[in-house]
Amino acid sequence: MKRLFFTVLCLFAVIESFASYLLIPMDLSQKNHLKAYGIAYYAVAKEIDVSWLLNYRGGSFMMPYSAAVENECAVRDVSCQVIADVQSTAILQEIAAMDANMSEIKLTKLPKIAVYSPKNKLPWDDAVTLVLTYAEIPYDVIYDEEVITGMLPKYDWLHLHHEDFTGQYGKFWASYRNAAWYLEDVKQQEAMAAKLGFTKVSQMKLAVAKGIRDFVAGGGYLFAMCSGPDSFDVALSAEGVDICAEMFDGDPMDPNAQSKLDYEKTFAFTDFKIVTNPYQYEISDIDVDASKHISNKKNDFFTLFEFSAKWDPVPTMLCQNHQTVIPGFMGQTTAFKKSRIKPYVTIMGECQFFDEARYIHGEYGKGTWTFYSGHDPEDYQHLVNDQPTDLNLFPNSPGYRLILNNVLFPAAKKEKHKT
Repeated sequence: MKRLFFTVLCLFAVIESFASYLLIPMDLSQKNHLKAYGIAYYAVAKEIDVSWLLNYRGGSFMMPYSAAVENECAVRDVSCQVIADVQSTAILQEIAAMDANMSEIKLTKLPKIAVYSPKNKLPWDDAVTLVLTYAEIPYDVIYDEEVITGMLPKYDWLHLHHEDFTGQYGKFWASYRNAAWYLEDVKQQEAMAAKLGFTKVSQMKLAVAKGIRDFVAGGGYLFAMCSGPDSFDVALSAEGVDICAEMFDGDPMDPNAQSKLDYEKTFAFTDFKIVTNPYQYEISDIDVDASKHISNKKNDFFTLFEFSAKWDPVPTMLCQNHQTVIPGFMGQTTAFKKSRIKPYVTIMGECQFFDEARYIHGEYGKGTWTFYSGHDPEDYQHLVNDQPTDLNLFPNSPGYRLILNNVLFPAAKKEKHKT
């Protein structure tokens, strides 16, 4: 019996030595790319150091073997492989080769995530909250009151719901001014502005935008989609200038508003023209002509740039994917005109057919921001009152993967965030 017991112990020791790592592939062999990010987050939460293998099999994850993580992969239908120590060493040696455009990034810090989103129900969804929920990554919902009262420093990463920071309610007035949801939204926004000591919603939204700006300057990570990016920059540029028509704030806009914009205050965009027509469903000319996309849908896709994994790890992280050509999708802001993007901004994804940018990144103070155009990566023309996308139908969505790259970005070691 003693000999048998010793033999069993030796057998387990041998098995453990040959199966000491867990590899989560992110290439075409992965059954559920989106939930795989949730597994990586889960592992970091368990204080397991996760290696993000940039450009290796679509940006795979590798970590010391954990039965709990392996079981979680099975529960969430995420593909994983148990590999021996010698195999993990071979992978890291392959990645470290100077002629290989690959790199290892350690994920060691669990990011605290907030989503800036209204508490009242609006007739559209938000891609980021959809995919965070699907990937089982926890987050807090905050809005104007939380930002104004100074709660942002509690978080590492902030997503901006497709908000209108100019105080024009998304320019929905022309089409939906009599709709119950629109009237209720205006009512709640005005009540919150009054509660927080502002005479106009536009003043409150500017204060919120400045609070978010300061969050980034202090080292925060900002991600925004759809109308969030351009309305944010327009609001910052228009500080102290009334750019709202009377139906939005009760008095006429400044007739000289355009000439008073200060582009030095913005993150990404410059030299843009604001749209002053309240009947036009557009805030500025940062956005492109959406009608061209509808008539040329077959050409609506964008390509991710390839960056040096060893020397430019940040944009490389943000572009990890199992495919480099991403189907396009529309939104309140469908794409960014290249002529309106500041020269130091990193363009990570562009549509050559339309000559426009879709995915951009930059730094501000000690923090970073990433802007992604369009509303829903798996619904080409998502309209008001459309049903939310069921991500069970799109577990391998390359467009949604870009969102989740940004969610894990703050988990990486700080010294790696150098470009």
